[in-house]
Amino acid sequence: MQYAYTLTATIPASAQEIYDAWLDTLAHTEMTGSEAVMSDVIGAEVEAWDGYISGRNLELVPGERIVQSWRTTDFTDEHEDSIITITLEEVDDGTLLTLVHSKVPEAQKSYEQGGWETHYFEPMKTYFGARQGAGTGRKVKAAKPKAGTKPKTKAKAKTKAKAKAKTPAKSKTTSKTKRAAASTKSKLAGKKAKAAAGSKEKAKRSVAKAKPKGAKKAKRRTPKSKSRR
Repeated sequence: MQYAYTLTATIPASAQEIYDAWLDTLAHTEMTGSEAVMSDVIGAEVEAWDGYISGRNLELVPGERIVQSWRTTDFTDEHEDSIITITLEEVDDGTLLTLVHSKVPEAQKSYEQGGWETHYFEPMKTYFGARQGAGTGRKVKAAKPKAGTKPKTKAKAKTKAKAKAKTPAKSKTTSKTKRAAASTKSKLAGKKAKAAAGSKEKAKRSVAKAKPKGAKKAKRRTPKSKSRR
């Protein structure tokens, strides 16, 4: 005898995020806390919970629907595979996950009575909740600035404007300094020229003083010829 049941859970994630995580080996492993081998290819074999669960992808609709064959090591050879059908519908708090588990052996009701909740739904809520808190899940709207506070960008703009306004003052100061230096140089050059001219004049005067005043060429005296008597 077989039977079917339906379970629902609201997961704090988008439908696409849940779809991708369910069919990804690493994400499914982290999400459930146990080794899994998954694929997003129709017909591919899958495993979960360290091989306790095995099955195959039967139907895949990205972000909307996952259908897999599903059997556990508790199934006997007489039991055919059960079927799980997962549908994803986004709601205000995240995504409403609806699970329909059909063709389940009548004696194995533990899956319905806490098995899915304990081993899938609760771990999934924790997994996606942590991702959302870390900022890797759904994007959270940025909080509006409090009244009386100014955005940082405006403060930076004002700082740059002040810096630009100060620049011309610096250039004026530099030009004044250059002019003062040029004026000082010209004054020094004039003083040096005057000093050099004064030195030359003094040298000429000292040379003139060194010559004796009475130094005149002696006139040659020519002997007077004696008059003949």
